[in-house]
Amino acid sequence: MNFKNSEKLYKKGLINLVGAVNSPVRAFSSVGGNPLFIKKAKGSKIIDVDGNEYLDLVLSYGPMIIGHRHKKVQKGVAKALKNGYSFGASTENEIRLAKMVCDAFPEMDKVRFVNSGTEAVISGVRLARAFTGKDKIIKFSGCYHGHQDSLLVAAGSGLATLSIPGSKGVPEEAVKNTLIAEYNNLESIKKHFHEHSDIAAVIIEPICGNMGVVIPQHNFLKELKDFLKIKGALLIADEVMTGFRSKFGGAQEVLGVTADITCLGKVIGGGFPVGAYGARNEIMEQVAPLGGMYQAGTLSGNPIAMAGGIATLTELKKQNPYHKFEKIGNEIETILLETAHKYKVDLSVNRFGSMLNPFFTKAKVTNFEQAQTSDTDKFAVFFWEMIRNGVFLPPSQFEAWFLSSAISARDIKKLTIAVDKAMKAVSKM
Repeated sequence: MNFKNSEKLYKKGLINLVGAVNSPVRAFSSVGGNPLFIKKAKGSKIIDVDGNEYLDLVLSYGPMIIGHRHKKVQKGVAKALKNGYSFGASTENEIRLAKMVCDAFPEMDKVRFVNSGTEAVISGVRLARAFTGKDKIIKFSGCYHGHQDSLLVAAGSGLATLSIPGSKGVPEEAVKNTLIAEYNNLESIKKHFHEHSDIAAVIIEPICGNMGVVIPQHNFLKELKDFLKIKGALLIADEVMTGFRSKFGGAQEVLGVTADITCLGKVIGGGFPVGAYGARNEIMEQVAPLGGMYQAGTLSGNPIAMAGGIATLTELKKQNPYHKFEKIGNEIETILLETAHKYKVDLSVNRFGSMLNPFFTKAKVTNFEQAQTSDTDKFAVFFWEMIRNGVFLPPSQFEAWFLSSAISARDIKKLTIAVDKAMKAVSKM
């Protein structure tokens, strides 16, 4: 497989882009080699600038849930483009998409659209503080909630990939109100409440996707919500990644929990820059212009993003591919585990709905500490062998793989062959 054009673009990009990329994980730092540059995509496939075609299990880190360039999304966006790109004023489609989102999440009465998942979380945290009148936020080690200062501590995602514990440029004052707990450990939450009386909320990924896919154990989420209710603190669910991926709605509902504030992104824009935060009326009425919590954005509710989101969610609801995702996800999990056993490679696999990923470790991974026992050198070998055999994966041990409804039986056959070759290469290390 030839990567000459990607290599040329990488060298050219180094001149005016930081590391030739606009997001750190794209730099392939943890797997070695130069990043791939993509030219186009369609359905379940993505094609790089050298003409190499891959089964895409990155899917723009989640939003392309019905595949790339779906004809219904293309049509909806093309129609919106004819009317203009941005108005700085309200449009009917904002109301339409808001209703679709609120209808899909129990107890979400109102939603506010923003431009990214990071913006959604920034706003959701500010809203929790405004509603409770308290300052401190608890987050979990390994959970990533965007690159805002106050939550860029003990994060997963690119920070885990690059082994960076935090970020330069974040002053101590910015994180003085951030407390760190251990995922799947309620006692670590209780300890903070015993020591602090001004905790506004706990923010959590209902299903972690930024330390690899990590799933709540033994009613952890339900017990957490019950405890917070007693303490008068809010639960913020960061469903930027998980929203609409395990059902038409949120992972929290599948897990039997209702968050007080929900943050969304990715799927609700169908590949266009969008985020959102929502809650019941009494909380959302804190937001300007109804209340005193200020948040604004020139491009929020952008008409093109709204059209992409409406078309994506309409088609997703029509397809209802969640049974298919469960079937295919189980099949891929079995392929990974059986092939690892065949070549005597230590591997565990975590999966939830249309998200999964393998960890190169013997440990059952239920928190960030266990995720970090993974052999990232083995993952790097596995990654490049998968690339050379036509499967595009996230270039990090600590990022989730995603499924789209466009995936076919032929794709699974291609994946099976690639996994066999990749595991064989890992076994020779």
